[in-house]
Amino acid sequence: MNLFADIRALVLSDLAAMVEAGQLPADLSTANVTVEPPRDAAHGDMATNAAMVLAKPARMKPRDIAETLAARLAADPRITSADVAGPGFLNLRLAPSVWQGVVKAVLTSGPSFGRSDMGQGKKVNVEYVSANPTGPLHVGHTRGAVFGDALASLLDFAGHDVTREYYINDGGAQVDVLARSVYLRYLEAHGQDVAFPDGTYPGDYLIEVGQALKARVGDSYLDKGEQYWLEDVRTFATEAMMDLIREDLAALGVEMDVFYSEKSLYGTGRIEAALDDLRSKGLIYEGVLEPPKGKKPEDWEPREQTLFKSTEHGDDVDRPVMKSDGAWTYFAPDIAYHYDKVQRGFDALIDVFGADHGGYVKRMKAAVSALSEGSVPLDIKLTQLVKLFKDGEPFKMSKRAGTFVTLRDVVDQVGPGVTRFHMLTRKNDAALDFDFDKVLEQSRENPVFYVQYAHARVTSVLRKAGEAGVTVDDATLASADLALLDHEAELALAAKLAEWPRLVETAARTNEPHRVAFYLYDLAGVFHGLWNRGNDLPELRFLQDDAAVSQAKIALARACAVVIASGLGILGVEPAEELR
Repeated sequence: MNLFADIRALVLSDLAAMVEAGQLPADLSTANVTVEPPRDAAHGDMATNAAMVLAKPARMKPRDIAETLAARLAADPRITSADVAGPGFLNLRLAPSVWQGVVKAVLTSGPSFGRSDMGQGKKVNVEYVSANPTGPLHVGHTRGAVFGDALASLLDFAGHDVTREYYINDGGAQVDVLARSVYLRYLEAHGQDVAFPDGTYPGDYLIEVGQALKARVGDSYLDKGEQYWLEDVRTFATEAMMDLIREDLAALGVEMDVFYSEKSLYGTGRIEAALDDLRSKGLIYEGVLEPPKGKKPEDWEPREQTLFKSTEHGDDVDRPVMKSDGAWTYFAPDIAYHYDKVQRGFDALIDVFGADHGGYVKRMKAAVSALSEGSVPLDIKLTQLVKLFKDGEPFKMSKRAGTFVTLRDVVDQVGPGVTRFHMLTRKNDAALDFDFDKVLEQSRENPVFYVQYAHARVTSVLRKAGEAGVTVDDATLASADLALLDHEAELALAAKLAEWPRLVETAARTNEPHRVAFYLYDLAGVFHGLWNRGNDLPELRFLQDDAAVSQAKIALARACAVVIASGLGILGVEPAEELR
């Protein structure tokens, strides 16, 4: 049930009737006709822009269209009033029975309420985290992991066929640095004193890896040059780091469908195949790029390189894919990787990058546009920095990691649920402050607690009702006399529940899972408001002397809990049964 979609269908039906009656010209496009909550709730329950968007193509005054449409809409039993506002906006008020029907629909559908077929089963690849396999995940990766995982769940909830994917950056020079760092820990495991030069990884997390390497190869790599051990140690260290990363992701509740190795692109012809595809489209050429902005001409050495004509697909400049010495640029395997995604038949691609990768957005979009001939959209979401605080001070780096705060530091402090929810309390491209004290605070200012408290309160009501002998299973509550829910505060909560299906589709359409967190906070606020009004008005309390009245009111509370649990499920957060 999507009430906004239902009322929009009513609007479109009445517009069609107006065309049939000669009150509107034929062949008008209604694609831009919307039914939404009004900006000011005092104006009504829903508002439609139908008259405003149709006036110009119909060559009519918007108010004339609105008044005729209002008369038709008011004839529907679901509509109690249809009022024209301003130049032609139309505000609608709905009958209480409509909101009461929402409660029944939630309880009848259960966790499926709000699910959508908007995605039509389209295959979407969501790539996120994709951290270098050189150490444990840090707090920046945490935000990207939470955002990507919640987005994948949201798209699944909205009817897409979603693949969660991690791109292992194991083909670059950083993996050689990791191998050398592990080798130093290997020497240390043999009792040698070692120093970590600048550019290596000194974190304690490699101590166990060095010891494991010793256990595997003994002393066979001692006093040997890199040519004897580098390749083997690189593979060994990468696998050990990926095991660590998988453990970190599991601690956060993130499970990937695919781990894709960059290394698998090299020496297999995959990079060449991707570039051959672009070459066949006339998009690969040999040339010299203009000097970068800020470079003086005398500092710039022009070199002929193999270039991708990315400007033909929206980029600012063409991009090199092969250096003058014949080596691939970093961009070349990225092109090949996305070519592989296109070849796997995905209908849409989403990449979640850290804010420091903003310069890659246009070139990657250009590459996918060229490779798919514009048929596969790529949306790139950037996650901004996270600032950590504890006891009013910036939270210092992890001793184990050596240079940064790890994902496990955060999860071990506050738990995965709190971590995930709080990471979604800001839009992905806005900076986020994460205060360890505030995210555990039990107050309205802490959105995690506020939402969980609403769910726990409903659980408490259900438990007390059961102890009082009131039957409160969902089937019984769905068949309760919901016409007893007639107070404005009760109907306001039901109206908020009605927004959930629309919210899901909007959030999925814009790839913005933070909208779910915002909605849950608002929903919890309406619920707590009703609860608090019951302190002054006994007739609003969920438990009444009359069992039938209790069941109607508890049905509303239970419906609220169902939606909260669904929303938290999308965010990857377990709903609280009680709070201490």
